[in-house]
Formats: sequence, C-alpha cells, structure tokens
Amino acid sequence: MQDRKSLIKTKDLVYEYIRRDEEGNVENLTEAVSHVDLEVQPGDFIAILGHNGSGKSTLAKHFNSILVPSEGTVWIEEMDSADEKNLWDIRQKVGMVFQNPDNQIIGQVVEEDVGFGPENMGVPTKEIWERVEESLKTVGMYEFRKYSPNKLSGGQKQRVSIAGVIAMHPQCIVLDEPTAMLDPRGRKEVIRAVRALNDVEKMTAILITHYMEEIVYADKVFVMDAGKVVMSGTPREVFSQVEKLKELRLEVPVVTELAYELKKAGLPMPDGILDSREFV
Repeated sequence: MQDRKSLIKTKDLVYEYIRRDEEGNVENLTEAVSHVDLEVQPGDFIAILGHNGSGKSTLAKHFNSILVPSEGTVWIEEMDSADEKNLWDIRQKVGMVFQNPDNQIIGQVVEEDVGFGPENMGVPTKEIWERVEESLKTVGMYEFRKYSPNKLSGGQKQRVSIAGVIAMHPQCIVLDEPTAMLDPRGRKEVIRAVRALNDVEKMTAILITHYMEEIVYADKVFVMDAGKVVMSGTPREVFSQVEKLKELRLEVPVVTELAYELKKAGLPMPDGILDSREFV
C-alpha cells in the first residue's frame, strides 16, 4: 500500500506514431514512448532528461492529456487520462509550459496575458487580478505587468508564460524544454523561477530538458533514450554514471567530467559532483 497518493502515475505506457500513405493505409508505426512506468508525488521536482528524439516531450504531453496512450495507462490523481470526461479536471490540475513562449503569449499587455487563463475558467474578476499579481510576483515579473510582451527578452517572456500557468492554480506544472530557445541568462532566470515554485510554493514541477546542468536541483531524474526510461535516480546517482551518459549522447557538465577524470587518474574524488562549489 502506498502511504501517499501519486499525483501522476504511468503504467506500461506506450505511445505509437502512425504514419499513413496517401491512401490512408498505415505505412509504419513508431514507438515514441515504450513501456514507461513512473510516479510523481505531490511536491516533487522531477526532471526528465534525454537528447532530441528520446521521447521525453511525447511522454510529457501525456501528463495533461494532450496525448493519450496507445497502450497502458496514465492516471492523474487516480483519473484515467484516456477518459474524455476527465479532461477538464486533468487540465486544471496539470499546466503545461512549452518551448517557444511566443506560441503561448496572446495578450497585448503582460497582465492581460496572465489573466487570460483564469478568466476562461470563470474566476471572478477581483480574484483574477489577485492571481495575476501573485503569479507575476512569484516569477519576478510584477514590475513588467504593464509592458507589451514584444518588449521583453526571451527569458522574461518565458517567465510570463509560467505566470500564466500558475495563475490557473494547477497542482503541477510541466515544462517542456522551456529554455531550449533561450540564451544562458534567460535559461538561468527560468530555472530559478521553477525552483522557487517548487521550493516556496510547494508546486509539483516536471522539467523536460536535454541540459544536464538544469537537473541538479531535481528530487528525481528519469533519463530517456529511444522511448524508454534507461536510468533513474537522484541527480547525484545519475551524474555518477559519466560513461553511460556519454553513450546516451548527453553532455556532462564540465565540473562533473573533470572530477570524474581526476578520479580515474587516481585522485580521491567522490562520484557525482554536481557543481563547482562541491568540486572545490
């Protein structure tokens, strides 16, 4: 018996992309996600890591029923994601932030954009403004509330996208490669905002990424390759397996690799060094 109810649970999840010819006949099936079992508890910070084409984004789209399994089951708080009558409830519990903030920002002014989701949900006007203020403050964008999104940097736009999701008060936020289109500074801003959400607001966060250094703060990491989960553990456990990560074409942070090479050369270094402070 579990003592805590999972927020998200997948059992033997398979998702197949079907390619058809011009006549509509099935040409081939690609298993983008292959027999994945994972569990996310309330308040967790989970990272799903993998290179392009590993199936991590396809997996993420199952967490709020953008996709439903070809085989197997996904439960969001015991609701079966494939059951259409659960769709509205699931999407209120799990919010998604995508790679390109321009695809998610629709308002002419930052605060209008952030208020759009709660307004669609029928939240009373007074409460909408409270939520807008609260969520912009959470991501450190409150002083930009009157700006046009066009005037913002990539990292700032992405933080506005995150605020728009937070304003809908989901229990879990799924970020699908939210920093892929950003410069290093923008990436830092966004990851800092995600950490604050998880640390301070206790919101469950699932970060999909191919940047190794972004997973350092996660409670648990799942590494995907060819649709399967091939490694899982704490960041330290994952970072300890430098050779395996390289085989999976993942860039190990410089400091982790340096410690690993020094250890190989005979220096007494611990496994799985996560950052330069630890290294020193």
